[in-house]
Amino acid sequence: MISRLSSLSNTNIYLHNSSSFLKYNCSSNKSSSSKLFFVGKCRNFSMASVSSLYSNNGNGTPDSDFKGGVSFLKNVLGSMEAVYLNRNPTAKAILELVDSTDKDHICYDHIAFRTFGVSGHGIDSLAKFFLDMGYSQRDELRFPAKKLKAFWFSPPSLPVLEGGSGIKGPLPRVFISELLVDQMSSEAQDIIKKYTNISDRACNHAALASAVGSLIWEKPLHSEFQRLARESEYAAWTLVNGYALNHVTISIHRLTSQIKNIESFNRFVEKNNFKLNSEGGVLKVSPDGLLLQSSTVADSFSFEFSDGITDSVPCSYIEFAERMVLPQYKDIPKEEVKEFHRRDGFEVGNADKIFESTSMDQLTRRTVY
Repeated sequence: MISRLSSLSNTNIYLHNSSSFLKYNCSSNKSSSSKLFFVGKCRNFSMASVSSLYSNNGNGTPDSDFKGGVSFLKNVLGSMEAVYLNRNPTAKAILELVDSTDKDHICYDHIAFRTFGVSGHGIDSLAKFFLDMGYSQRDELRFPAKKLKAFWFSPPSLPVLEGGSGIKGPLPRVFISELLVDQMSSEAQDIIKKYTNISDRACNHAALASAVGSLIWEKPLHSEFQRLARESEYAAWTLVNGYALNHVTISIHRLTSQIKNIESFNRFVEKNNFKLNSEGGVLKVSPDGLLLQSSTVADSFSFEFSDGITDSVPCSYIEFAERMVLPQYKDIPKEEVKEFHRRDGFEVGNADKIFESTSMDQLTRRTVY
């Protein structure tokens, strides 16, 4: 599965801008010169057109717009995932391990991004792409202690195709958070605005930045990264990772083998020498007991700052979620249970602990095998 997903790094990414497509060649060959250019006119995906994009033609089969829209969306998501897997060996190894045990049954519960809530760089910068692709904005979540807010977005209702795994499977929910920059210290605000102010137009192409694995601002000074990390590790992470996928989440209840419940899955991961985020306990449980989550500790990568200093900084992690059947559907036979019968949405308490997967406290607990 991983080899198929990783191959998407050699595809062309198309993102719409008004009535034109933007094309980006995502060749993994570093010696090639990738250029951004217009490649012709297309439909402007307004919210009115989205309803027809994801509708049937009356005969119970998707029309050509439907097929093209889904293919485009999944190509973009696949390129985001390819960048993520290339940078995060733990996530790639776990996906390969699960795939070897539960062949072609990996579905993503959700994917997540972090942003700066300033000068157009926040939630809206990424949300626009997903809304244009038929996603719907859902609940807001607040994290006062971390100075964060988030929204999650549900995917359009599409026919579920058998045999698809990972990004090729059912479309995931999307979770986008932002740092409430105006609540930070003046010094931290100055650092963040120094970089977001010089990229005020580039933030209109946040999805493109994620798909090609590029920061839209200049590399920061090492001292600035350290200063932000002392006040907000979320802010420091976003400064060096930008719009890269923060994590993907395996939907545990959609697996079919002996690891299809999260406690068995956690034991399976730890048995294979991967360290799980222990903040608030390895297993995070919502108050209603219907949303169960866990995650690994983030990987790290070597980052060269603008002043020539190279240091190890946190990148991304992988999460696992099991959604239990809602009480009103408890008597439905297991083989008839669908995703809409299960607990939807997110939980502030769980998410607050999952955020800690990139914290220095968790990284320093990590055991190297």
